[in-house]
Amino acid sequence: MKTGDSSSKLLQVVVDTPKGSPIKFKYDVAKHCYTIAHVLPPGMVFPFDFGSVPQTLADDGDPLDALILLEAPTFAGCLVPVRLIGVLQAKQTQRGKTMRNDRLIGVAEESRTYREIYRLEDVPDHLLRSIELFFVAYNEQRGRRFRVIGRFGLTRARSLVRAGERRFRGATRNS
Repeated sequence: MKTGDSSSKLLQVVVDTPKGSPIKFKYDVAKHCYTIAHVLPPGMVFPFDFGSVPQTLADDGDPLDALILLEAPTFAGCLVPVRLIGVLQAKQTQRGKTMRNDRLIGVAEESRTYREIYRLEDVPDHLLRSIELFFVAYNEQRGRRFRVIGRFGLTRARSLVRAGERRFRGATRNS
């Protein structure tokens, strides 16, 4: 599966956890299916579909993470063409080790509510703050510290995708 569609400049994102879900799902490569990774505390749910970008690797060894602005939830395994708009760059600390764990942000190609959003700056500040707070609280529940170190636009987001693609190609050549 390709990371994106070069003719339309859309990024392909596979949904791992749908909007509104109190359960974090993760794809188990060995078992070829989704499994429950974590159950959120009562009242806490994912604010938007959350997924990963195929054929990329982030610093943590997993595919790049992406949050999809879309008014309704899809389902685990759904491939969503996304217009990338920016990234929340973040550091995550667990068991004394700190690493980058960024969150790409994009708008689903078929979204009606968010179709006028083309830049991260177009997202209302209160919505971006609530997304950041969700990830901080979600990680805190897991015994990890999550700290957003910056909000960046499309240029930085695309650069992270290209770096993730290079890491993936390097890992597949070495295996």
